[in-house]
Amino acid sequence: MRLFDACLSRVQPLSNLYSDLAQKRLDSQIRPARSLGMLEEMVAKLAAIQEKERPSIERKCVYVFAGDHGITEENVSCYPREVTPQMVYSFLAGKATINVLARAARAGVKVIDMGVDHDFPRWDDLIIKKVGYGTANFMRGPAMSEEACRRAMETGIALAMEAKREGIELAATGDMGIGNTTPSSAVIAAITGKSPREVTGRGTGIDDEGLRRKIEVIEKALEVNQSLLTDPVRVLQAVGGYEHAGIAGFVLGCAAEKIPVIVDGLVSSAGALVALELHPHIKEYVLWGHRSFERGHDAVITRYQGRAILDLDMRLGEGSGACLSMQILDTAVKIYNEVATFEEARVATRKILEEKNV
Repeated sequence: MRLFDACLSRVQPLSNLYSDLAQKRLDSQIRPARSLGMLEEMVAKLAAIQEKERPSIERKCVYVFAGDHGITEENVSCYPREVTPQMVYSFLAGKATINVLARAARAGVKVIDMGVDHDFPRWDDLIIKKVGYGTANFMRGPAMSEEACRRAMETGIALAMEAKREGIELAATGDMGIGNTTPSSAVIAAITGKSPREVTGRGTGIDDEGLRRKIEVIEKALEVNQSLLTDPVRVLQAVGGYEHAGIAGFVLGCAAEKIPVIVDGLVSSAGALVALELHPHIKEYVLWGHRSFERGHDAVITRYQGRAILDLDMRLGEGSGACLSMQILDTAVKIYNEVATFEEARVATRKILEEKNV
């Protein structure tokens, strides 16, 4: 993995220089110090990542990684895998939820075919990087070969590098793939050490019997692939999906390229989890878009002492929560850049009044 290793070596800890400068301006604006809480923290983080005293997120894009899964043979979803390409066409036509949210956030949407069981024609904003036509059924062995997993991760890295060349200032991850909450929960369980029961939810809305079967499938799959569950990339190969691998590489690449990246819900977080486990400083480049209703999501966020921007009981995927949170970040940056300081507004601070003995 030459590209992988080179990228990993480029990830650096954030400097306090720009975050301190940002916080200094925030503290001098005409309101009580630290009164905007997390909004101020996010702006300071953006400044540190971009290495700018005045961060900008005008150029935003959501990267929706799509793939199919052999594990759907085990009846773990309410929908057949044919829905995956149908939803991709909806994204490309601009008719899906993620498209509406992206338009509201003034963000682009790019769909990456990592492994959909369908051949798409050429289409604007569709990036075909197909590694395979769906992963294997990981109840019977590894979901991917070592080579396929490597290719998928390096595809994600290359996309982050291209985003940097295109001037993307804020990226977000999204996903599409029928059955993909099952490998997501399997990856999270294997890496965090939590039981499948603790991190497995209803996905597309399966009933109690479906949930029981889904948990049993994951338990069996982890047992079948036990010998591979030795490090994050091997876990990904064993029970992940092509879109998870693409997201893992993309998050790693964003950290190396100093692009702030908003991670969406359960599926995106399972992919990001692999990247986060590879380097202690990658978490500094990640923002958690929302806290998903899917129970496994908390296991990832709390592992890195993270805090989600939004908590709205969403569980759609597609990058929806990440995209919605872009509007919060837009507002935070506008406050930072447009609210006057005490000096600019000629408003007296308590310190000034004390110095004048008023």
